[in-house]
Amino acid sequence: MTVPMIALRPGYQISRVIRGGWQLAGGHGPVDRAQTIDDMVAFADAGIVTFDCADIYTGVEDLIGAFRSHYGNLRGAEALARVKVQTKLVPDLEDLATLDAGYIRRIVETSLRRLRMDRLDLVQFHWWDYAVPRYIEAVGWLDDLRREGLVNNIGGTNFDTPRTLEIIRAGVPLVSMQVQYSLIDARPERLLVRAAQEHDMQLFAFGSVAGGFLGDRWLGQPEPAHPLENRSLTKYKLIIDDFGGWDLFQTLLRTLRGIADRHGTDIATVASAAILGRPAVAAVIVGARNRSHLAQNIRVATLHLTDQDRAEIAAVQAQGRIPEGDSYTLERDRQGRHGSIIKYNLNKAS
Repeated sequence: MTVPMIALRPGYQISRVIRGGWQLAGGHGPVDRAQTIDDMVAFADAGIVTFDCADIYTGVEDLIGAFRSHYGNLRGAEALARVKVQTKLVPDLEDLATLDAGYIRRIVETSLRRLRMDRLDLVQFHWWDYAVPRYIEAVGWLDDLRREGLVNNIGGTNFDTPRTLEIIRAGVPLVSMQVQYSLIDARPERLLVRAAQEHDMQLFAFGSVAGGFLGDRWLGQPEPAHPLENRSLTKYKLIIDDFGGWDLFQTLLRTLRGIADRHGTDIATVASAAILGRPAVAAVIVGARNRSHLAQNIRVATLHLTDQDRAEIAAVQAQGRIPEGDSYTLERDRQGRHGSIIKYNLNKAS
C-alpha cells in the first residue's frame, strides 16, 4: 500500500500520516538509539516520510538528524529529499516577556544543527500565554528567518482561531496549524476548520486516538481510577469526562469496533481515519515508539470509511458534548483541570 501525499504548498509535499516524536522524548522510557533509527527507516521506506518533533522534545531532533544522515547514505539523496521534518518552536513561558529576535534565531539554529539541515522544512510556532501579547512580534521574527532562507514554511501549534487569524492578517503565511482533534474532541470544528478553509491553511491532528484510549485495549474495560499510569492518559481521560463520561465512551468504542470488523482492522485505525477524512485535515500524527504498529499506521491513510460508517460515528457523537472552548482553550488555564498537568519552560531541559 502507498501512503497518500498532500501538497501544502507548491513544491512541498508531506505524507498524510506523520510519525510523531513526542513518545521518544525524555520521560517516556529508555530509547534504543540504533533501533529507533532503524524504525524510522522502516517508516520512511513504507511511505510515512514526514516526521514531527520539537525543540522541547529532549533528544528527538538529534535522533531524527542521525536518521536523516543514515537514510541518505542508505537510500540516496533522492529518497532523502522526500523525507520532511516538521519541528516546533516553543519559547519558554518565563521568557515570553523578554525574548527578542536573537532568542528566536538561536532556537532555529539549534534545531538546524540537531537535525543536520541547512533549512528547516516547517517550523510550528507555539505561544503559552496570550496575556503576554508579543506572539505577533515573535512569529514575525520567525518569518524574517523564512525570508532569510533558514526556514521553508511556518505553521502554528495550539493557537485558537482568533489568534490564528491575527497572525495570518499580520502577513505571516501560515501553512498549517497543529491541534488536538479526535472523535471525542471536536473543538476545531467550532471555528478553526472554517478559518483554515478560508485561508489556505491545513490542520495536523494530534491525539486522534486519545493517548491510546480510542483503541481495542479499552473496549469493555471498567473506568480507570486516578492516578493513571502517565500524564498522557490523565490528559485524555479529562477529555473523555468532558465528552460525556465512560459509559458513552464505551458506546463509541463498540461502534468503532463494529466498523473495524467490517473493514478488517482495529479501533485505533478507524478513529484516526475518521479524523483524516474531516475537512481541512491534511494529516494525522501517530505517536510511535517503534514500528510495531506500522501496518496499522499505513492503513490510517488508505482506509475509506463509508457513509454508513460515518453516520454511525456521528450518531454517537451527537449524544456527547464537544469540550468547552476553542482549540487549546482549556489547556491554557494553568490552574484548571486541563492546564495544571502541562509542563512549561522545557527548552531549558532539552
